[in-house]
Amino acid sequence: MITILNDAPENVAAFNATGEISREDFDNLVIPHVKNKVEKFDELNYLLYLDTNFENNDVRSWLKNSLSELNNISKYNRAAIVSNDEEVQKFTDIPGFSNFKFFPKDNVYNALYWCNNGNEPEK
Repeated sequence: MITILNDAPENVAAFNATGEISREDFDNLVIPHVKNKVEKFDELNYLLYLDTNFENNDVRSWLKNSLSELNNISKYNRAAIVSNDEEVQKFTDIPGFSNFKFFPKDNVYNALYWCNNGNEPEK
């Protein structure tokens, strides 16, 4: 299931993915929310907090395909994936995503800050 993270900065389309992820969630929730953000801000700053099992190759394939699809429908600026899954963090071959970062779950606020501002908070 995919849900919107409502406490994200206004210019960030942020989502939480848990359990089983369906194409319907993506089509009915992610795409419209992304389109609204792009219409309002003329670019996409995207965050996906992954709290699901990635042992299934279908989920890996879904992630790559969905990110590529987002890139095709939007003026992509920054994208962050928040996950502790080492396999997910190995994704490097997502076409069109050059300003793309992975963050561990304990750094979700740094990920949101980066998506919003393009840099990480100073310590």
